[in-house]
Amino acid sequence: MEYRIDKQGLMDSLSTWSGFLKRDVRLIACGGTALTLLGVKASTKDIDLIVPDLNEHDYLIDILKQLGYKSASGSGWSREDGFIFDLFRGKFVHTTELLESPLSKDKHILVKEFDRIYLGVLNYYDIIITKLFRATSVDIEDCLMLLRSKKNEIDIKHLEKRFKETASFDVSEDRVNKNLEHFLKTVKEER
Repeated sequence: MEYRIDKQGLMDSLSTWSGFLKRDVRLIACGGTALTLLGVKASTKDIDLIVPDLNEHDYLIDILKQLGYKSASGSGWSREDGFIFDLFRGKFVHTTELLESPLSKDKHILVKEFDRIYLGVLNYYDIIITKLFRATSVDIEDCLMLLRSKKNEIDIKHLEKRFKETASFDVSEDRVNKNLEHFLKTVKEER
């Protein structure tokens, strides 16, 4: 069975976490989670969050273990409810390293501040870049949905430049640049 979580479910989970924290933790949503929080998608099947500060990441993991979460994958944590929270460290989303910390100015959008959790969403460019690095069919469709939804706020030339700069640091530079070419071709055909 595939579980899905909507914006309210995400907020409820994070509000619960916040109640158990004794220190502040900053989270930046990425992937489908970011799109759900932005209202671009109705729900997501996994919860992708970057914890840019490594000490905050370690602290959050310790608290989640106390709450009964168990390691479910490389960066994933889960309980019996079926939801996997992928908690990426530092500037990484899966294996993609961002150019700057998502906490840097203009690299995220504030969603909500709970008592102990600051929740932001990764900027549109880095959402698209991290999804296109993987480029599954769902990732491509998500990028197209974001582009359609925020078309007046996304500059394709800037996206292409930032993507190529990010790709220049990746071991699979040629492969991911082909993903970008395919995506840009699809965008051009849509217009």
